[in-house]
Order: sequence, then C-alpha cells, then structure tokens
Amino acid sequence: QGQLVESGGGLVQAGGSLRLSCAASGRTFSSYGMGWFRQAPGKEREFVGAITRSGGSRTYVDSVKGRFTISRDNAKNTVTLQMNNLKPEDTAVYYCAADRHGRAVAAIEAYEYWGQGTQVTVSS
Repeated sequence: QGQLVESGGGLVQAGGSLRLSCAASGRTFSSYGMGWFRQAPGKEREFVGAITRSGGSRTYVDSVKGRFTISRDNAKNTVTLQMNNLKPEDTAVYYCAADRHGRAVAAIEAYEYWGQGTQVTVSS
C-alpha cells in the first residue's frame, strides 16, 4: 500500500455537512480495511469508523452513529466519510488509515498506513 491522502475538510456551521475523501495509491487498496480517526487539540487520536475491504461491513463509534457514513470505491481507490449534522465537538483533524488484514476495527494499532490528515472545524 502506498500513500493515503485526505481531502474535503473545512469550516462548517453546526448542523452542516462535509464529505471527506481518502485517495490511496498502490495496487492493493481493495485488500485493505480502511478506518477513519480524528484528533482534537489536546486529545488523543480516536476511532471514528471503519469499513472492511469488501465494503460489506462497517463499524462506528457511538458518538457518530446515524450521522456519519463510510463508503468505498475500490475501482477508484477511494474511501469517503460523509458527515452530516455536524457538531462543534466533531472539530478535529481527521485521518484515514489502512489495515492490511482487510478488517474494520477500532484499534489504532491495527493500522499500518496513515494519511496526513485534514482539518474539520465546526462552528457553533
């Protein structure tokens, strides 16, 4: 697996939406489980959600269930995080990550490859 590059972050008002994308280089993207994490200032990086390599299974942290949706397009080597009804507490740098075992897991140590992150700021 090569590089992961996130895009789509920005400033949005509470209640608004953003769509983050993660573009992966390399020929084996479809074999990787993909996760999204976030890190707010002064806090540890936390799990947001993940999707298995086939896209058949997803898991989310409770705080985003019903608001965030992860999807992937293996033909385009991309994974997206659709974020709706954003709240100020969603403000963070968002990272995508790849798990070579193809799982959708919350454990940060399971992920071998990471992007550089994209800033999401939600104003109240």
